[in-house]
Amino acid sequence: MDEQQNPQAKPAGAPEPEPIRWFGTSWAERGSGYWARRVVVPLGALVAVAAGLLLLRFAVEGVRDSEAGGFVYGLLVAAIALCSLLSGLRMWKLLSEGKPALTGWMTEEKSLGAVWLIGFAGALIAYFLRSLTEAPGEAVKRAGYDRAVLDFERRQNGRTARSGNPKRAKKRR
Repeated sequence: MDEQQNPQAKPAGAPEPEPIRWFGTSWAERGSGYWARRVVVPLGALVAVAAGLLLLRFAVEGVRDSEAGGFVYGLLVAAIALCSLLSGLRMWKLLSEGKPALTGWMTEEKSLGAVWLIGFAGALIAYFLRSLTEAPGEAVKRAGYDRAVLDFERRQNGRTARSGNPKRAKKRR
């Protein structure tokens, strides 16, 4: 289709929005089921949290039934709570600021893999809470997309930051 038939058609070389899990590229224009997905995704995350917490409860009850002692039981509950907290903090920062914003211990993938695995409930809760305000990761993707569109429009208009050859510039004394 050419631009006369479709006024929404983008010019050749225009930036395309990056897809977001569960939302595709519908977040850019907030069309084609975006709002329905905004309702379904938090509900799905909440169901996943409930299923995960049920699974963790069975694991903790198994340790309690083994009569390992109150100290071991307390350590297990504390470890799960701490891992969930750390994993939730990491997921929140990842969804709100993007992967480049992760610093320090949050960047560890392999050495803290067990922490992220045990703390999956915290990550799911952070995903649920973030999905109440926007598509998770939308703010990061939108900032990058808006920057790319702005750069593209500047290039199309022919405006550049510098003009002329800097070697030929007059030297000031």
